[in-house]
Amino acid sequence: MNGDEEMPGEPDELADELLAEELRQAAAVWDPVPPELVQSALDAFALHDLDARLAELAFDSLVDALPVRGALDPPRMLTFRAGELTVDVEVTGDELIGQLLPPQSARIELLGGPGHVRPLTTDSLGRFTGDRPSTGPFALRLRTGAEVIVTQWLRA
Repeated sequence: MNGDEEMPGEPDELADELLAEELRQAAAVWDPVPPELVQSALDAFALHDLDARLAELAFDSLVDALPVRGALDPPRMLTFRAGELTVDVEVTGDELIGQLLPPQSARIELLGGPGHVRPLTTDSLGRFTGDRPSTGPFALRLRTGAEVIVTQWLRA
């Protein structure tokens, strides 16, 4: 036998990967995951930190604001509240801009689904920026000292 031939009983990993991908694509077309189940899974992932407090969405410009005449693509404005802490976020075409009130520094993580976490940092005034997720839902996890706060998941 030369070195290019496959030994009997050895799995062909490439063929297995291709078959698995074909099965995933077929399942996505013929038996897609219901959106409610996806949302439940994302909510469960966000709360994997059992000590985390959930920041309530207090304002969303897509729902609560009147449309602005002449604005082609106005930024989305979000306000979350958790106790005394307020998180204001502006979602533009390609970035997130935000501020914590009262102003304070914190470690912030932009959650984009299981395994997709990007760190953001605040300055001394509680301001932060980061790249907006290009697709799918996102949430923020804030670590302010000993406290962990998670926002609800939103579509980008």
